Amino acid sequence: MLKKPLTLAQKKAWMGVLFVTPLIIGLILLFILPLIQSFRFSLSTIRLVEGGFAVDYLGTVNYTNLFSTNPEFPRRLTESVTNMLVNVPIIIIFSLFAAVLLNQKFKGRALARAIFFLPVILASAAIANMDISSFVGSTTSAGGGEDGGSIMQSFELQKLLTESGLAPVIVDYITGAVDRIYEIISSSGVQILIFLAGLQSISPTLYESSRIEGATGYEIFWKVTFPMMTPLILTNLVYSIIDSFSANTINTLISETAFKSFEFGQSAAMSWIYFLVVALILGISTAIISRKVFYYD
Repeated sequence: MLKKPLTLAQKKAWMGVLFVTPLIIGLILLFILPLIQSFRFSLSTIRLVEGGFAVDYLGTVNYTNLFSTNPEFPRRLTESVTNMLVNVPIIIIFSLFAAVLLNQKFKGRALARAIFFLPVILASAAIANMDISSFVGSTTSAGGGEDGGSIMQSFELQKLLTESGLAPVIVDYITGAVDRIYEIISSSGVQILIFLAGLQSISPTLYESSRIEGATGYEIFWKVTFPMMTPLILTNLVYSIIDSFSANTINTLISETAFKSFEFGQSAAMSWIYFLVVALILGISTAIISRKVFYYD
């Protein structure tokens, strides 16, 4: 009996499966299997023996020890989550603000864009591992000492905001962002690029019709630009959360526990708790923000 020939839609579907097959194979070999092995190690202790290593099952001992006998891991985990909660909103707001400015037509726009993208270009291993403490120290001390002339401090701004009547919590948040301005700018290059691409994809007719109706620049931003940017805000939020967790002290602790202390089971348990915390934060933040996302049809 002859088989019925495939339809065009079925051929396209099988072509898609063919193209995605290498990705599926790589996902299984390079991610799923090591993930299962890592979970197995987190429930065991690993001993080096002649010809390899031996795995002895312990149950959840490694997990309980992290919060009962290891004071360093909870502290660093809390610091990582706190830094993420503080830095990510500032990075998103700054990136959107910078992208709106860079999308305007002005002389030297290409140079301004290059300056904002420069931290991304220079984010190589050689540049990232450079010891710039001497440079920062010389810049700081040039103004007159550690306590008086540091350009990175914001005592005057704090005084101004306090006298204006803002709440102390808001004042501390703003001054803290000013003190970390280099860190924020260096972490915002990719987000600015994504927002800039989104701004350039907005149809000019939307702005023209808004101006014809008498909308001000402020109203155009909140009624046209911002709703059109909400899908990219969600994208940048996910990227910024993952990026903030990819380089911090807890990753160093996990690596040192495995390759300096040779406590591979403890290190695997740290990795799994860290993974679950990141997944939980991503799930909650995505679920909240996705409800406010506007998709233009």
